[in-house]
Amino acid sequence: MTEAHLHALGRACAGHALVTGGSGIAMGLPQNFRDQGLLPDRSDADALPAPRGAMAVLAGSCSRATLAQIGLARLHVPVLELDPLATPDAAALAAEAEAWMEGKLSGARPVVIAASAPPEKVAALQQALGREAAGALVERALAGIAAALVARGVGRLVVAGGETSGAVVQRLGIAALRIGPQIDPGVPWTYAETAGAEPAGLHLALKSGNFGARDFFLKAFTA
Repeated sequence: MTEAHLHALGRACAGHALVTGGSGIAMGLPQNFRDQGLLPDRSDADALPAPRGAMAVLAGSCSRATLAQIGLARLHVPVLELDPLATPDAAALAAEAEAWMEGKLSGARPVVIAASAPPEKVAALQQALGREAAGALVERALAGIAAALVARGVGRLVVAGGETSGAVVQRLGIAALRIGPQIDPGVPWTYAETAGAEPAGLHLALKSGNFGARDFFLKAFTA
């Protein structure tokens, strides 16, 4: 019911070699290691390097929460909504986004590029291409767009959608992430630590589609 219950459960699991279940239980586990002298008590564990570069959001999730986040962002920042049904080609969608982003990445506001759609459009795309092919199309397009954004100087990138996040991380060649401060429950900023190659120095916020408040795409860059 409350975070105090998660801390109590953490204490109860102190002697367990293996704990499974919802991720919330992790909140109560670190104190067990502190009590055993195995974990330093520090207040800067989530500190990340200073942010740099332009800001962007990629959205592939079609969840209700993500659609609401796009809707609010549309009132405040430039938003490109791709239409995979009209253009069922990943390379063409990526090219459309690259043309659109020209001249929009130098300001103090993020840009939002979305391939999200309401349920009826998702159903139509899946009927036209098949469920797996439709998902793969969107993932390939957004992964290519992510690479283009980073190449153009984006240093802070929010990605909405679990499968989309996986495709972006794989395309960018990210091997490790340092976990930083929380933006909304369950969604922290992270820092890509791929050594010696791009996108070293990239700040990433990877979220499941249903996570985050309605203003997530706006407030993430002030967190």
